[in-house]
Amino acid sequence: MKNRLLTSLAVLILAGCVSAPVEAQAEQVDVDKAVEILGASVAFDTVEGHGKVPAYAAYLAQELVAGGFAEEDVVIEPFGDTAILMARYPGRSADGQIILNAHMDVVEADPADWVRDPFKMESDGTYFYGRGVLDNKYGLTMLVTTLIRLKREGFVPAHDITLVLTGDEETSQATAAEIAPRLKGARMVLNADAGGGTLGDDGIPRYYSIQAGEKTYADYQIVITNPGGHSSRPTGTNAIVDMANVLDRISAYEFPVQTSDVTLGYFSETAKQTPGDLGQAMARFVEDPSDPAAAARLSAEPEYIGQIRTTCVATMVNGGHALNALPQRVSANVNCRIFPGVSPDEIMQTLQELAGAGATVSLPVAAHSSDSSPLDPILMAAVRKAVDVQAPGIPIVPNMSAGATDSLFFRAEGIPSYGVSGIFMKPSDDYAHGLNERVPVDSIPGALHHWHTLLTELAG
Repeated sequence: MKNRLLTSLAVLILAGCVSAPVEAQAEQVDVDKAVEILGASVAFDTVEGHGKVPAYAAYLAQELVAGGFAEEDVVIEPFGDTAILMARYPGRSADGQIILNAHMDVVEADPADWVRDPFKMESDGTYFYGRGVLDNKYGLTMLVTTLIRLKREGFVPAHDITLVLTGDEETSQATAAEIAPRLKGARMVLNADAGGGTLGDDGIPRYYSIQAGEKTYADYQIVITNPGGHSSRPTGTNAIVDMANVLDRISAYEFPVQTSDVTLGYFSETAKQTPGDLGQAMARFVEDPSDPAAAARLSAEPEYIGQIRTTCVATMVNGGHALNALPQRVSANVNCRIFPGVSPDEIMQTLQELAGAGATVSLPVAAHSSDSSPLDPILMAAVRKAVDVQAPGIPIVPNMSAGATDSLFFRAEGIPSYGVSGIFMKPSDDYAHGLNERVPVDSIPGALHHWHTLLTELAG
């Protein structure tokens, strides 16, 4: 299987090398519309608990209807204090529909920490700034603007296209879990929240990543209890100290090295684009995943450690009840990103062994896992053509996300799902979830052309 995958990648890369350059320009009206929608999107403070997702969904529904969608084809479903938006673009057949996915919510942003107001999109001419301007209101905006453009052009797809915008991807992902089973049998999901092109520091395109799989997200709770007592009379045990020792053991533990066709294909191509000892380690790892030196070199890089093994890290600790009392209870959250094919229960057993008999490990919320999606030749040919709009001939590299997207839930329902964002940017420009989140101004025309090409190729 590995050899077949690498052969397929080589064919795709070779095909790209002889492709003629395509002008990466969308109509100015579409670029202007995308900037307008993106700016309006950032202004909706769609952080968990703020209750702004329904209003944002209503705004997007209004834009879609104004852009040519029938009112009955645009539906907003309330879901607690958030919402789901679904918009049907009718084709000649309702069978074999293509799902377009993005999410409307964003992570928290404290205005006191930002240089600019995080919920007001601003530009310095080179970047647009604002919370969600990249994750994921950029991809969402490209989808909405492209669908409006297709309506204007009178495009009628062979099969239905359904836009699915979820409302809590950054937190519980309950909306994706709700909607995915209803769409079972769809042809594929194209997710705007993953994938995309990588630029070098010189601004030259290096490669394009297509997300074909992702790790399982799981939050384990570790609890240590103790009788406690007065702080002036310390005993031989202390729940806080015991928890520190447990977390230290978990931090030092390395889960076994693992591979898949997707990750081996990723390292095979990325090695060619990566200079020095790191690129050499990638090549050696592809040749021999049991090479301990190669695995250690990759594990030393935050960008790559998640591609070769399960990772578990402590993210929250809560303990003690008074400044002058010995702690009676300490709890910690350990966040794990589990390699596909590994059971969350197996990871819980490992954590319990590391924690020891004095601690209890549990998984309060069930973890959802799924297998990687096959690299369908028709999809890959369409991606090749779309990528060549902006960067003719660059390698297309399969990718397994270390984080989680809504695709996880669609894959679990047997729907092949792919992250195929149209953005090209430098890794150093990626401030998603961080301060002063930004996106290159000049990325919009190419991204719009990317999605237009992809949809007309796959749905035409």
